[in-house]
This record gives sequence, C-alpha cells and structure tokens, in this order.
Amino acid sequence: MRGLLDQIKNFLIYDADKEFYAKVFPDSVSRKDLMRLRRMTVSDLPEVLAIERKNYQFPWEEDIFKDCFKAGYSCWVCEELDKVLGYSLVSIAVGEAHILNISVDPAEQKQGIGRKMLENLLEVARGKAETVFLEVRPSNTGAIALYEDMGFNEIGIRKGYYPAENGREDAIMLALQLF
Repeated sequence: MRGLLDQIKNFLIYDADKEFYAKVFPDSVSRKDLMRLRRMTVSDLPEVLAIERKNYQFPWEEDIFKDCFKAGYSCWVCEELDKVLGYSLVSIAVGEAHILNISVDPAEQKQGIGRKMLENLLEVARGKAETVFLEVRPSNTGAIALYEDMGFNEIGIRKGYYPAENGREDAIMLALQLF
C-alpha cells in the first residue's frame, strides 16, 4: 500500500489544504498556489502542442515529446481546473540536469507559472544532479530575467543553436550549481 501511495504522490504534486483554505478564506491562497503540477502524459500532448505552437516559430513536433517520454525524462504540466497552462521537461543523467523546455501559454505568462515550473524542475534534480544547465534565446529577455533571479549564471554561447527566420540564432548557455 505504501508503494502505491508513493507512486500517486510522485505523479501529482498537490496540497488539498490549499484548496480548502481557498474556499473558506478566498484571499488567503494565491492563484499560483492552487495550480497543480503533475507528470505529463500522452493525453496532455494536444494541449502541450497547442502551447508549443503559440510560443515558437519552430515548434517541437509530437514525436519529440514522445521520445522524451521514452528516454525517461522528467516531463511535467502545470494545470488549473484541468486546463494545461504550461509544461516543462528536464533530463537528468551522470550528475547533471539539462532543462529542455519550459513553456507557458502566452495568455498565462507573467503570472508566476514559469517560476513555479522551474522551481519544480530544480527540486526534481536536487540530489540527482550537481549542476543544472539550459539554453535560452538572447531575445527571450523575460526568461533570462527569471533564470538570473533563480541564480543561474551565463557560462557561454552556442553559436547558431536555434532555427530562426533568417538562418540561425545563438543560444545563451546558463548553469546553476545545486547545493
């Protein structure tokens, strides 16, 4: 029985007390606190792909997400009232974590969802990785500000990393040491 309970907790990060307090004392709990983080499933892919296509000129296709599942990457969605607001993916191996993607529906951006997902990925990596790496477009100033606020530091540039309308765009490489 304990194993099943651990599996359920591993699948869903949610605090029922917050929902109770939100109903009894509506001003005591923020919207961000009521958002649920849970493991991404194949059934989430239509909503995830819709967000992906809204945010990126060169979006990942469904097969890439399925390959992430097959590879055992940690894939998450953030939802509210059964609506996917964003998703995040991290690969963890050999003492390193690599954040592959964090994406929030454009209508939901600048409300703490990206930060909530990033905090979750860092917690997932803690104890399994010493360093977390990621790449970000120089033009994505909002994401860069979030990463810097969370303690990431620039460690280099990957030339021509991202596809762009007129060729390729460089990526800023960032890293965070986990303690």
